[in-house]
Amino acid sequence: MGFQDLISSLSDNPYFGAGFGLFGVGAGAAVLRKGYMMGMILFRRHYMTTLEVPCRDKSYHWLLQWITLRGARKTQHLSVETKFQEIETGKITTRHDFIPSVGEHFFWYKRTWIRVERSRSQQTLDLHMGVPFETVKLTAFGKNKDLFIDILEEARDLAVKQNEGKTIMYTAYGSEWRQFGNPRKPRPLTSVVLDEGVSNKIVKDVKEFMDNPKWYSDRGIPYRRGYLLHGPPGCGKSSFITALAGELQLGICVLNLSERGLTDDRLNHLLALAPENTIILLEDVDSAFASREETADMKAAYAGLNRLTFSGLLNCLDGVASTEARMMFLTTNYPERLDPALIRPGRVDMKEYIGYCTTHQLETMFCNFYPDVSGLASTFSQASGNLGVPLSAAAVQGHFMIYKEDPLGAVHNVIHMATENVIRRDTIPMNRENSVFDIKKNL
Repeated sequence: MGFQDLISSLSDNPYFGAGFGLFGVGAGAAVLRKGYMMGMILFRRHYMTTLEVPCRDKSYHWLLQWITLRGARKTQHLSVETKFQEIETGKITTRHDFIPSVGEHFFWYKRTWIRVERSRSQQTLDLHMGVPFETVKLTAFGKNKDLFIDILEEARDLAVKQNEGKTIMYTAYGSEWRQFGNPRKPRPLTSVVLDEGVSNKIVKDVKEFMDNPKWYSDRGIPYRRGYLLHGPPGCGKSSFITALAGELQLGICVLNLSERGLTDDRLNHLLALAPENTIILLEDVDSAFASREETADMKAAYAGLNRLTFSGLLNCLDGVASTEARMMFLTTNYPERLDPALIRPGRVDMKEYIGYCTTHQLETMFCNFYPDVSGLASTFSQASGNLGVPLSAAAVQGHFMIYKEDPLGAVHNVIHMATENVIRRDTIPMNRENSVFDIKKNL
């Protein structure tokens, strides 16, 4: 039997014909499926543009808010984020923000259909945020990458507009900065009364630093500036920094150097990744280090904790790897405890004493609280001076809070500022009766 006869006999076999037909159909379907997949891959690669935004990116939440407000307004598959916000009356109200839920969404933007795919991994956690890892993927027809740039810019502008005119506080969480609480209504700079000329001096220096980055670059000087505010507690150091941030529309990054687990590398990382347009605030910097030379007991107590070292702090402030375009404020109640190396020029460029209330401060604060009877300001300052004890701004403000609608009561009862545990009792004169008599006589 020849080969042709064999083929002829097989073709006449119904079982072989059926099997070969099924094989042919299956092979054809596989080829078509493979061709379709390859065609889709080639089409997506050359005729579609995709943008993937992970949840750790700063624009992630901006993008979700923008998609809801500007893009997929009609989507019915939503997730809710409950936030608290302060209204003008000072009350805190809740606000529910709806964002696209996990899944697929479509919206029309600039004559282009855009597919949004929000995915969440249940097996993978974002180590920085401690939540399941999420991504948002945008897909659009064409090769126009500017479309996504426009979307991200609009999302950013929308987020900035929501916090416009407010002060945002940040705290260190792990190796990143997180917003602390809700954006705050900016505190007026005039509400923090310092000694005459001090506030204007600091504000002028800060504005000059912010407006002249090229001056530093042309002279090869690192573009950073440090300020040290020192003085007794309750005199307005932290309050002034908060008001300054509100005046200049800056945020505040609060960093605690005494935090357990803060290492040299982590501090350097935090300073390098500090949010833009912020003030870095190191409060009570004297509490982090007793001195450059530590005792044997202190070294033994901190052994194995990998804590921040003094040399590490100095290197972070102005070492080779220190960052630029940075403005840092340090506060302390005990400047004499600070190592001279920490506050030398280059690390601290301006030092200002924020002390007890002077006559100018007492009169200005009185006029701020009681503008209708500003004529009593000098009487109040004279009566306060006759107490013979230093008064902090917090003590005077607390006194005014007691007599909110009674300026005469605030003047006649000025002795209460020295007796209601506002200052140390051992600083009150022994002849308290005579002091009270003198005050009443002057009134």
